[in-house]
Amino acid sequence: MPVGVIESLDHEARGTTYAEGKKVFVDGALPGEIVEYASFRRKPNFEIAHLVGVRSSSPFRVKPRCDYFGICGGCAMQHLELSAQIAAKQRVLEDSLMQLGRVRAGQILSPIHGAPWGYRHRARFSVRNVPTKGGVLVGFHECRSSYIADMRSCAVLPPHVSDLLLPLRELIAALSVAERLPKIDVAVGEYCTALLLRILEPLTGKDEDLLRGFADRHGIVFYLQPKGPDTVYRFYPVPGPRLSYLLPELGLEFEFRPTDFTQVNHAVNRVLVRRALRLLDPQPGERIADLFCGLGNFSLPIACSGASVVGLEGSQALVERGRENAVANGIAGRVEFVAANLFANAPESLAALGHFDRMLIDPPREGAIEVVKALSDEGPRRIVYVSCNPATLARDAAVLVNVKGYSLRAAGVVNMFPHTYHVESIAVFDKACPRGIPSPAGPVT
Repeated sequence: MPVGVIESLDHEARGTTYAEGKKVFVDGALPGEIVEYASFRRKPNFEIAHLVGVRSSSPFRVKPRCDYFGICGGCAMQHLELSAQIAAKQRVLEDSLMQLGRVRAGQILSPIHGAPWGYRHRARFSVRNVPTKGGVLVGFHECRSSYIADMRSCAVLPPHVSDLLLPLRELIAALSVAERLPKIDVAVGEYCTALLLRILEPLTGKDEDLLRGFADRHGIVFYLQPKGPDTVYRFYPVPGPRLSYLLPELGLEFEFRPTDFTQVNHAVNRVLVRRALRLLDPQPGERIADLFCGLGNFSLPIACSGASVVGLEGSQALVERGRENAVANGIAGRVEFVAANLFANAPESLAALGHFDRMLIDPPREGAIEVVKALSDEGPRRIVYVSCNPATLARDAAVLVNVKGYSLRAAGVVNMFPHTYHVESIAVFDKACPRGIPSPAGPVT
């Protein structure tokens, strides 16, 4: 059995060692450990292996809380103490900026983090009838597999959602469409919890009665999606609380639909918005752009500062939701939402809107390369970039620093997904000034 000394974690939280000149990625191994492993995938330059045994354990190794850790693919780091998880993510961010972008942050921001359990307010369960495992399974996929994990609880879901896993198996098994219901989306709001069923065949009257009874017993709301996303509708109960989340410090409430993008971790999102506002430092009377704005998660808070905000978003549905939320929160006069494809038409979209004093960018995993390339010499003096992919952040940072004349003032991680290897981050870019002259955009704190 091969034995290796684990040197570090890679971007998927796998331990790395070397054997015969090749890098070996070992699932479940931690830095500093001496481990036995078995390779299951061999390539000319690397191998991927399972952990077989730990001869010398890391002081940061802990017992995973979830019984399904290592089987379910939802988490990758439950065996690593939480502060060490955050440190590992910080290293991924810094390494990405240096190795991929050739840039270094002037300041490392303190990490944003929150409760490590019960935080996941959005989820997608896969559904499959597996007679060899006792019938219908509902849950996440197994590690590196299309199979569904036989999970009966989940520690990162809110407890009341975790408690639905077994009742959902029984419910779906009783439906006529059990074989034609491939997924369930979960959305937890402040005042209700919604389950969106993707159904590929119409429900019978009996099916509908079963759903109503389940909703009444468990206090949830069912939505149905018979075809594409535009066909989603609230099935039962129709009256009652709507999905929403709060930013209490600003007195804002955001209504959303189960298909809308919202942050998974509501508590960390509150801290993230607070940090982004402090870093952006919008001033009354300034004109601020919020790119990839979604339903206004940052746009509305920025507008509360007294600045004028233009939010650009590719989804027309989210643009409409942003407008509705601005009206509902009484700040429609200070924020404008515009539908724009910032991947294909960034230069035209930005040019049509004119000059902005500051800019917030919160793109999907693909990053914002077309946006940063399109910035003119008269671009915003400060940019706050919220990222869910260190690699594309590093790529875009290289353009901002080396081509567009910005300095990377600060960067830090956001632990939006504890126990997973997903690295969210926030970075601040200022128009570069001569040494010794303060940034016109203000200090970074």
